[in-house]
Amino acid sequence: MLHLILEKLQRKHQLSVLKKNHNTTLGSIKIGINNHFILSEKLERVAIGTAVSFRNYIHIVVEKNAKLTIGDGVFMNNFCSVNCLDSISIGENTLFGENVKLYDHNHLYTAVPEFKVSNSDFSTAPIKIGKNCWLGSNVTVLKGVSIGDNCIIGAGCTIFKDIPSNTKVINQQQLILNSVS
Repeated sequence: MLHLILEKLQRKHQLSVLKKNHNTTLGSIKIGINNHFILSEKLERVAIGTAVSFRNYIHIVVEKNAKLTIGDGVFMNNFCSVNCLDSISIGENTLFGENVKLYDHNHLYTAVPEFKVSNSDFSTAPIKIGKNCWLGSNVTVLKGVSIGDNCIIGAGCTIFKDIPSNTKVINQQQLILNSVS
């Protein structure tokens, strides 16, 4: 009984994180347990549509000057992560399997005179995911990628280049979708 009360309080707290930022617009959303939203006070915009569902353990970060748009009817399954330093757009009726990760940035690094990775400086490029897409479990989408409408991205794929509309990606091979069956 106590765990149900704590879960309800945690949901209310996370909804308040979304609602209190003046650059955030929310439609009707449903959130599960142990979700975590980190929103910079100086983000450019967060827009979440209607009938959006976040299952459990979703992690969303939107940093200063960044934009996140989530269309109507989007579903994120357990353990998904959205890390937005630039711009991420997710089209309506898109489904995420468990553990999908979106990163619109990379750590900056130098190779000369010695190899060094910065822990606080990043290169960024927008991510755009079209409408009616399905990203299977353990998909990772990297910065600068556009995924067209009506795409299926198979489980475990790392998407590092653009995917045209009506395409199925399985083990990094692109197949044109004639019909979804």
